[in-house]
Amino acid sequence: MARLKILVVDDEPFIRSGIIRILQNFRVDYPFMDEPFEFDLLEASTGEEGIEVINNQLPDIVLLDNKLPGIQGVEVLSYIKSQKLDVVVVMITSYASLDLAVRATNDGAHDFIPKPFTPQELKSAIEAITKQVFLRRMTRELKVTGKQIRFQFLSVLSHELKAPLNAIEGYLRMMQEKQLGDKIDDYAQVIDRSLQRIKGMRSLILDLLDMTRIESGQKEKKIERLNLREIAQNALDTAKPMAIQRDISLHLLSPTEVWIDADATEMEIVFNNLISNAVKYNKDGGKVECKIISEDDVVKIEVRDTGIGMTQEEAARLFQEFVRIKNEKTKAITGTGLGLSIVKKIVTTYMGTISVESQPDEGSTFKISIPLKKLTH
Repeated sequence: MARLKILVVDDEPFIRSGIIRILQNFRVDYPFMDEPFEFDLLEASTGEEGIEVINNQLPDIVLLDNKLPGIQGVEVLSYIKSQKLDVVVVMITSYASLDLAVRATNDGAHDFIPKPFTPQELKSAIEAITKQVFLRRMTRELKVTGKQIRFQFLSVLSHELKAPLNAIEGYLRMMQEKQLGDKIDDYAQVIDRSLQRIKGMRSLILDLLDMTRIESGQKEKKIERLNLREIAQNALDTAKPMAIQRDISLHLLSPTEVWIDADATEMEIVFNNLISNAVKYNKDGGKVECKIISEDDVVKIEVRDTGIGMTQEEAARLFQEFVRIKNEKTKAITGTGLGLSIVKKIVTTYMGTISVESQPDEGSTFKISIPLKKLTH
């Protein structure tokens, strides 16, 4: 569990105790965070006392009242700024002092919270501030690592998001200017296309996050005893609605139990990618088979489809990052070109191998072998 220190500087005891009571069991969690944040709460009743706490314990966040006995809150803010401390300052002030709070934000305060505030208003503010702290730290880590993946990540993200954003903007302007008519039904196709673009952007962002976490080692494996048949069945169930639309049959060939010591999330990524691809690149009325066996201390996974297949040259590039097979048969199929490279990275961390056998117009078979060596990291 990640923790942040919050210092409350206010001369009113009931304000300090109220904030502490609201936040002491509060946690902030976003999907892009590796773990939730909880808070260690500190307090000070004067500006001088606040500076002393800042020097001794260096909080991550300071909730700072301006009207204090002795030095004022803006002077504490000036001190933090002069020392170039990595602290997010939020002014807490009465409505009568809003002009002062706005000026304080121009002098380095991140935001301000007007009094009186409700518990939910305080929690919402802390959620936003925690996200800001997390993003600051992530940016700092990227600067320190200096890895090529940073450049690749940002380049691909900006390039791949530009086209769908331009398309969505164009669709919205068509609706704004009523180019196709005055009724919402006139824009059904435009709305569908926009939703498809948004879905593609979301997939790209999630795939990029998976890839960078795996590469950087930020995500620690949570090793547990897993039945791969259950994970495979869940992946098949997830793909079933898309398969039904195209009359593609799904089959799981496996003993009732196939056990492995692994991270559940990573195994879900492997099966979801392989099975969803087998459906996407299949033919109407086709078939997908997922086979799992355990023999000679090795788990073997095969996902076979009767789809459009690929040439040997195309198959040779398939597990590279940002590679998508582009031809007349695939031009209408959306994807990020990252899924299989992520699957390969995951399999490699388990000392396993992945390969593909494919023939154009006959289908593809993906084969994974993972040794049943008990992992401890």
